[in-house]
Amino acid sequence: MTNTLPKARKAFMQKAQEMEALAVRTGDQSYGAVIVKDDKIVGLGPSRVVVSGDPTAHAEMEAIRDASRRLKTADLSGCEMYSTSAPCAMCEAAASWANIDDLISGSDLSPGGRPRINRC
Repeated sequence: MTNTLPKARKAFMQKAQEMEALAVRTGDQSYGAVIVKDDKIVGLGPSRVVVSGDPTAHAEMEAIRDASRRLKTADLSGCEMYSTSAPCAMCEAAASWANIDDLISGSDLSPGGRPRINRC
């Protein structure tokens, strides 16, 4: 399946993996995420839970915060989130509130669809 995926999607996940490596190099947990809009990365997120002492500083949350700052809006409609693992409930809820269109996770680029609150 991955052979048929557009190169751009692979490149976006590679950048999320770079964020994961950055998190590990700085002494944090091994998670990374990026936010993409119009085929451009607009948000970067290495995990910063350990280094910042903030339990909400998951990679996905950091990427959402970065994208919101860069785009100067809390409405991330038209964006996709690429993360190195499936987002937790907190991160998926934040992605939903930010109106992110699609969640893509893992090296196999598993599509998660539009984020939802209370998936259970």
